[in-house]
Formats: sequence, C-alpha cells, structure tokens
Amino acid sequence: MERRLFLAGCAALAGCGFELRKPPDFAFRSIAIPAAGPLANELRRTIGSAGAVQVTPRQAPPEQAQVVLDLLNEQREKVVVGLNASGQVREFQLRSIIRFRLRTPQGRELIPETELVQQRDISFSESAVLAKEAEESLLYRDMQTDLVQQLMRRLAAVKTV
Repeated sequence: MERRLFLAGCAALAGCGFELRKPPDFAFRSIAIPAAGPLANELRRTIGSAGAVQVTPRQAPPEQAQVVLDLLNEQREKVVVGLNASGQVREFQLRSIIRFRLRTPQGRELIPETELVQQRDISFSESAVLAKEAEESLLYRDMQTDLVQQLMRRLAAVKTV
C-alpha cells in the first residue's frame, strides 16, 4: 500500500512538469569581465561554477573572450524613509544599483546599457547600532547575490553572439 502511494506521488510529480533548476545555457563559450570589485568577483565565481563558460582572467585582454561584460557602474545608497516624532531616524531604505552591458570584442552590443536595482528596508535603533550595521552589511550582500542571479538570467537570454 505504501509503495503504491509512493509510486503514485512520483508519477504525479513527473506529470506536472516539475524539474530541478539547471545551470543556465549560454550562447557563448567564453566571457571577459574586466571590472574589479566584489560584484565582479562573485559574478566570475558564479559563471565559472556553471561550468559551460570559461571566464578569462581579469588581466587578460578582453579580445581573447567571445563576449565582454562591462560593469559600468556599481552604486550603493542609503536613504532615510522614516523619522519619529522627535526627528530621529527610524527607518532606512538600502539600494544597490548596477549598470552593465554585454558586447562582443568587436563592439557589437548584445545587451545594451541596462540598469538593475535591488532595495531593502531596514529599521534603525540607536540602542543597537552595531547590530544594525551588521544587518545592513548582510542586506547589501544579499542584494548583491540577487543582482548576480538577475544578471545570469539576462546573460542566458542572449541567443546569438
């Protein structure tokens, strides 16, 4: 009886179209990311771990790769969005913004200049400043990971090189 239920559950999952997430399928075999910084490093690691694409070393000329990812701007913002009755800050909005483009070494644009934005709200308390700084750092890191995943999906959407 238990075996039949197990087999019925497996058959239902197989029939519903459920499939584990696979590594992205890129239209190119090699990519150059000439930028430096934490976002570029995480992007290199993520693309490299996908396995299908070779990431050229940062010191190598971009012309060695099939495509070049230019990280034009990486910006972090912290904006006050809430004050209490005495004018003290109670809430911030953290934003992480990147601008990028994908091109061939010859200059043909595959993805025109594009901006991706992530934002998170964070409460603030003067009695827990160190904890809030650590939380802010974690939120920025989380936004960076989300931006890298969005960028990976954009790169996978390119169909011709």
